[in-house]
Amino acid sequence: MPINQQEKDIMSTYLADEAKDVEVEGPSATFTYRRMGPRGGVPLVLLNRFRGTIDWWDPEFLDYLATDHDVIVFDNVGVGYTNGEPRDSLDGFAEGAIEFIEALGLAQADLLGWSLGGIVAQRVAVRRPELVRKLIVAGSGPAGWVPGAPDMSEKVLGIMAKPDADTDDVLYLFYPETDAARASGQEHFGHVSTRLAAGGPAISEEAALGMLTAVGKLLEVPFDQVKAELESIKQPVLYANGLHDVMIPAYASYVAVQHLENATLVLYSDAGHAFLFQHAEEFATQVATFLAA
Repeated sequence: MPINQQEKDIMSTYLADEAKDVEVEGPSATFTYRRMGPRGGVPLVLLNRFRGTIDWWDPEFLDYLATDHDVIVFDNVGVGYTNGEPRDSLDGFAEGAIEFIEALGLAQADLLGWSLGGIVAQRVAVRRPELVRKLIVAGSGPAGWVPGAPDMSEKVLGIMAKPDADTDDVLYLFYPETDAARASGQEHFGHVSTRLAAGGPAISEEAALGMLTAVGKLLEVPFDQVKAELESIKQPVLYANGLHDVMIPAYASYVAVQHLENATLVLYSDAGHAFLFQHAEEFATQVATFLAA
C-alpha cells in the first residue's frame, strides 16, 4: 500500500532512518545490515552501487519498498560498515553477497541490484540459482561489453576515478541536466543527509579502487560470454533504467532482455542512473507488482 502525502508530511523522519545497524558473521567478514518492513515471505535484499554504502540508499525509496516487504540492505565485504578485505572482481562481490545471504540463514531471497549491484545480482543468480527467486536489475546492465552501446565519456570516467566527487559530480552522473531532474537530485541529497550526518564510514579508497578494477575487467568480457550468462538466468527478471543514464546506457538494458528467458523492461524517459529515487513511489510500486506476480 503506497504511503500518501499526508502520511509523508506527518513523519518527522523516514522509517528507514530508524532501522538499526545489525551484524552477522560470515566466513570473510562481519557484515553490517539493516532490516525493515514486515517479516514473512521471501526477503528483498538490495545490492548497492559503485562507491555506495548503506547510508546512501534513499530512505524514501526504502520506505516505499518496505511497506509490504521484508527489505534488507547491507555493505559487502570491505565496504563501509562491513570489515574484511575489499574485493576487486565481479565474482568476488558475488561471493560476498552469497556469504551474506547464507549468514542470515535465508533459504531464498529476491535481489534488487542498482548499478554495479545489478551486475553482481545477476552473477549471484548464475552461480547460486537456488538462492534467488526473482531479480530486479536497476540502472545496470549485463556482465560485460554490449556491442552498439555508447562508451562512457571521459567526463564520467574522470568522476568515477575521483576520490572526492562533489555534489555537482554526483548530480551529473545520476540525473539528467534538466531543472526537474536536478531538483529531484537535490531532494535525494536531502533524504540521505540524516544518515550521512551521523558520520558513518565512507567507502575506503582501497574498496573504491577494487570496484573500479572490477568494472575495468567487465569491459573486456566478450559479448558471446555475456550472452551465455544472460541465457543461463531462468528466474523472472525486471530490468529498469532511465533513458538518460550517462553511466550504464539504457541500450544495455534493451540488449540484455533480448537474451533473458523471462524478463520485463521498464524505461523512464525523463530520468537517468538514479531513476529509482527520482521516481521512488512509481518504481517501488512496479517492484511490488513484479514480486507479487
